[in-house]
Amino acid sequence: MAAAGSLERSFVELSGAERERPRHFREFTVCDIGTASAAFGTVKYSESAGGFYYVESGKLFSITRNRFIHWKTSGDTLELVEESLDLNLLNNAVRLKFQNYNILPGGVHVSETQNHVIILILTNQTVHRLILPHPSRMYRSELVTESQMQSIFTDIGKVDFRDPCNSQLIPSVPGLSPSSTTSAAWLSSDGEALFALPSASGGIFVLKLPPYDVPGIASVVELKQSSVMQRLLTGWMPTAIRGDHGPSDRALSLAVHCVEHDAFIFALCQDHKLRMWSYKDQMCLMVADMLEYVPVNKDLRLTAGTGHKLRLAYSPSMGLYLGIYMHAPKRGQFCVFQLVSTENNRYSLDHISSLFTSQETLVDFALTSTDIWALWHDAENQTIVKYINFEHNVAGQWNPVFMQPLPEEEIVIRDDQDPREMYLRSLFTPGHFINAALCKALQIFCRGTERNLDLSWNELKKEITLAVENELQGSVTEYEFSQDEFRTLQQEFWCKFYACVLQYQEALSHPLALHLNPLTNMVCLLKKGYLSFLVPSSLVDHLYLLPDEHLLTEDETTISDDVDVARDVLCLIKCLRMIGESVTMDMAVLMETSCYNLQSPEKAAEHILEDLITIDVENVMEDICSKLQEIRNPVHAIGLLIREMDYETEVEMEKGFDPAQPLNIRMNLSQLYGSSTAGYIVCRGVYKIASTRFLICRDLLILQQLLTRLGDAVILGAGQLFQAQQDLLHRTAPLLLSYYLIKWASQCLATDVPVDTLESNLQHLSVLELTDSGALMANKLVSSPQTIMELFFQEVARKHIISHLFSQPKAPLSQTGLNWPEMITAVTGYLLQLLWPSNPGCLFLECLMGNCQYVQLQDYIQLLHPWCQVNVGSCRFMLGRCYLVTGEVQKALECFCQAASEVGKEEFLDRLIRSEDGEIVSTPKLQYYDKVLRLLDIVGLPELVIQLATSAITEAGDDWKSQATLRTCIFKHHLDLGHNSQAYEALTQIPDSSRQLDCLRQLVVVLCERSQLQDLVEFPYVNLHNEVVGIIESRARAVDLMTHNYYELLYAFHIYRHNYRKAGTVMFEYGMRLGREVRTLRGLEKQANCYLAAINCLRLIRPEYAWIVQPASGAVSDRPGASPKRNHDGECTAAPTNRQIEILELEDLEKECSLARIRLMLARHDPSAIAIAGSSSAKEMGALLVQAGLFDTAISLCETFKLPLTPVFEGLAFKCIKLQFGGEAAQGEAWAWLATNQLSPVITTKESRDKLKHVLNHKTEEKSHLIDNITVCLEKVDAAELLRLYLNYDLLEEAVDLVSEYVDAVLGKGHQYFGIEFPLSATAPMVWLPYSSIDQLLQALGENSANSHNIILSQKILDKLEDYQQKVDKATRDLLYRRDL
Repeated sequence: MAAAGSLERSFVELSGAERERPRHFREFTVCDIGTASAAFGTVKYSESAGGFYYVESGKLFSITRNRFIHWKTSGDTLELVEESLDLNLLNNAVRLKFQNYNILPGGVHVSETQNHVIILILTNQTVHRLILPHPSRMYRSELVTESQMQSIFTDIGKVDFRDPCNSQLIPSVPGLSPSSTTSAAWLSSDGEALFALPSASGGIFVLKLPPYDVPGIASVVELKQSSVMQRLLTGWMPTAIRGDHGPSDRALSLAVHCVEHDAFIFALCQDHKLRMWSYKDQMCLMVADMLEYVPVNKDLRLTAGTGHKLRLAYSPSMGLYLGIYMHAPKRGQFCVFQLVSTENNRYSLDHISSLFTSQETLVDFALTSTDIWALWHDAENQTIVKYINFEHNVAGQWNPVFMQPLPEEEIVIRDDQDPREMYLRSLFTPGHFINAALCKALQIFCRGTERNLDLSWNELKKEITLAVENELQGSVTEYEFSQDEFRTLQQEFWCKFYACVLQYQEALSHPLALHLNPLTNMVCLLKKGYLSFLVPSSLVDHLYLLPDEHLLTEDETTISDDVDVARDVLCLIKCLRMIGESVTMDMAVLMETSCYNLQSPEKAAEHILEDLITIDVENVMEDICSKLQEIRNPVHAIGLLIREMDYETEVEMEKGFDPAQPLNIRMNLSQLYGSSTAGYIVCRGVYKIASTRFLICRDLLILQQLLTRLGDAVILGAGQLFQAQQDLLHRTAPLLLSYYLIKWASQCLATDVPVDTLESNLQHLSVLELTDSGALMANKLVSSPQTIMELFFQEVARKHIISHLFSQPKAPLSQTGLNWPEMITAVTGYLLQLLWPSNPGCLFLECLMGNCQYVQLQDYIQLLHPWCQVNVGSCRFMLGRCYLVTGEVQKALECFCQAASEVGKEEFLDRLIRSEDGEIVSTPKLQYYDKVLRLLDIVGLPELVIQLATSAITEAGDDWKSQATLRTCIFKHHLDLGHNSQAYEALTQIPDSSRQLDCLRQLVVVLCERSQLQDLVEFPYVNLHNEVVGIIESRARAVDLMTHNYYELLYAFHIYRHNYRKAGTVMFEYGMRLGREVRTLRGLEKQANCYLAAINCLRLIRPEYAWIVQPASGAVSDRPGASPKRNHDGECTAAPTNRQIEILELEDLEKECSLARIRLMLARHDPSAIAIAGSSSAKEMGALLVQAGLFDTAISLCETFKLPLTPVFEGLAFKCIKLQFGGEAAQGEAWAWLATNQLSPVITTKESRDKLKHVLNHKTEEKSHLIDNITVCLEKVDAAELLRLYLNYDLLEEAVDLVSEYVDAVLGKGHQYFGIEFPLSATAPMVWLPYSSIDQLLQALGENSANSHNIILSQKILDKLEDYQQKVDKATRDLLYRRDL
């Protein structure tokens, strides 16, 4: 079938109605703008529809690409909708209600200018002009990156519908036909809005509105045949002279073609004549009698024409085409003309073609420069659409459009099926019913009950279920009835509701018009309730769906260049059609059930064949056998048909756009067909193909079973072809299952997933390093339900397909224009490739996994698994992900293990194991195990991690690095689970020493944190003893001593192994660090206990071995694992090499223990000494004890450490001397230290008493000598300060002597002893006396006047001061005298 894609023989209708809430129309009322005419108000018009395409809608890089407007009129209501196949438009639906006016059928005309979209509306009494912004002016840039944008109707609420510049009443002009339904409207080159209406006299009234931005008034012109020049009607007053014309001249259909500064108005009239008017010249340029082109026209010429229609089509290269439909009873005829211009402004028609049709009621037709598309509605309420190429179709054969049938009128329900479930499944199967039909039926079924019909798909399903169940319960009068009676009643009510929905679906499916875009060749069918698209069907589908009469006349060259092969294929298709027509509903259900239940399709086909033979009363099987006799080579024909339907390919589609393309091009292409409408249409196209091909494959399987049963009797001399038939049979079965799977995916609804679930899933996928895949871009689903195929197309497949289409160097599709039939065919074809189960890529499965569609993914894989052997490992891996989510972890583990055998064979698994840096560190299987282990780890399944890692160890073999990684993983998760013994066992088997050491360190830390110290101590640590000791030591030296017990753990560790010397060393080091680092009472208490524990350990050893090594002072800073010490240049400093080793015996430890107890005693006595007591030496402790007054303890310390007692006695003597000069309060406080000492033990011997006495005497002499020296020094340095000291200590007599001596020194007697360089003299510097201190002294002496000694001392000072004053006075006079000289 080489020519399969070269000729479009038929089209298929695809419903574009989305399964969403009913389209939200924003409603606006257009108020009455004048006095309404009663005659016009009673006119009722039929519903109509129409569409508008943008001029640049077919350009690939236009803002209006794939964008159009369609509308529907009904009475006084106009519904306008803007659609886009690339973007989801917001606020794109409006409903205008014209008060007191009815809209003319076909009375809506849309035009576009550079800046605006202008909608011209004609009602039976008014004309209106709506001015809206052009899409190109609504955005700052033509580069659109969002997935949605505002429609041109967004700001329609700002329009003033009563603006007289844009709305006018149609004047009551004599001759204006009140019953006319045709009209035309257009924009002039000057921006004027022109409305054409037929007059009863055969002329045309043209109402003109001035440009919207130019002031002016409306005017009316009547174009008449009676004179060349027409008069202008202004002010709505008719002034033209009416011509004398019969009613047969009235126009039935109007059309306008604009040329430069003129407009040609074409009118097809009741007298079967076509008239052409020039608006600029206001004259009729041409009259043509259409009956000249009708073969039998006598009856028509005598009657007025009805139902005639006129359409125009303009081609820049070919000119203007006119399509005319001449209606006659029980027949009709299309005539196509080309307008020919001659000299002197004369025009004529060039007849191109005449096409005949037998259908009666033509609803609408559309004309292009090559084709006619026609829409009929027959007496049986069936919609018929056909098209024909009027130039190259000599036989006049119309090409069919296979319309979407209504759902089944009756639903067959088996005894084992629930009626409610089956009816709901049929009602809500994607593509069966539209939301509006369900809502209307619900409203009627509820008998006027107020219901909120703004419901989502799931909410509507619940409301319908509730309504039917309530109706059922309300009809029940008996309290008890059997289950069969209830089932019958339930089926009756559901059938009643289903019939109601079916009626509304049929009503809403009534066709109104065709919308054809000649720029893209896109054809849409505008129906009462929704919009549908027409897409080309493939040659295989075309032949299978084609009616018998057309199949007989099919052009064989379109099938194959070989005529014999083409005839074989046609005969084969005929046989398949005969089988398909014979298959009953039960047989069809049997095949579908077999596919769903994973049973053999070949056996199902064989069973169906037996049933067909059994019930064959019309000898259909004999006819099929006879037809088979006409096939020369059935094996070749069947093989050709199978190859044509097989989408298997070994070449994987490119992923992503070509980076060589400019960014703006890539971003623009990324939006192509990105709207939900386009996604739905594409997926419905795939569903239609899959459904048709499934039937073909089913019938082909039955036919092959028949061929196998007939054997060689059918094929003369073809005994050797039996094996070939068997091969074809086994090729057909997977083909049928593939199409069944695709059909299932196109009807399976996706689940709406919460955002947090998507984020969690994305986190899991990031562990697998799959988030960069386009198939895994998790996205929140829209509120309306999508099928999983739509989800796949919108999120993943679309970008792959578009990039593939526009990145090929010799692409068959133009990069500057879009052709809808070519594009939709290519897109659906590539989507089928991506969905095809036996193709190497598995983007569809990845998309479901990335968007959390786990239930659907699981069902899909279950349907795929038994017969498809491609991507087996990938499917098992993704099925494992499904089981993880559903909690079936053991099944998940089994799937992951099964997928491991396919690593290195499948693209998805290869991408899964590919590391980010591209470096391969182990075998592919081990990389796969690593990824899965990480996934199980982040999901939180340590048991599965252990099981899978254990299985992977056998794969690692001699790879010690991988062995180490896996055993480390096992150790970690055993440890996390609290399996301490298993964790230790796994640790001992790690071949990498560095990893083993890390794990050992982790084991120690974790067990310590859990306080599971017994396990930690009792593990044998074979060949790891030193390592674990080193780890605990390093931890002990690295952490806080008061919050962690690593020293005590290490002590227990050595005690458990009877290593008492090590245990003693540990506790001694612990005590040393406590003294240095923990300056608290609790630290000193622990220090004492540590030393006691160390002593106990050494006492358990034989005396000759009862010693330990003094821990080095750098044990903390120079511990293993610590960072090296560096100098100011950054270089490592050399470690000291001459460190001496000091041995400590039991006696040394006992001394340290004694010192620790003394420190503790001091700390308890004087808390302020805690900070310095911990690390003080014995000598320093003696000084601290003396200072604290603990003389008995100090003496005991001196005797223990062989220290001299002199400092103790000196301290005691100093205390005594201090007490001698203190007051009563000071003495009471100072003598408190005596309570802390037991004097009798302190001075027990004569020698001690004599020594103490000697010390005290010696101290007394030293005190006197010291005081004399201090006095002499102070006299010389600061006599005033010495005087103040005397006064402070009440030494009044010494103070008097000091004052007398100081006055004498100032006067020149002994001045050198007081440091006075120049005594009092008229020529010397001035001198001074400490008068304040002298005054204090005199006051102190005068306070006790009864003491005669004080009086004498006071008088002595006063006499000395008087003598001083006299000499100062004399010296002052001498000084003044000298100055006067």
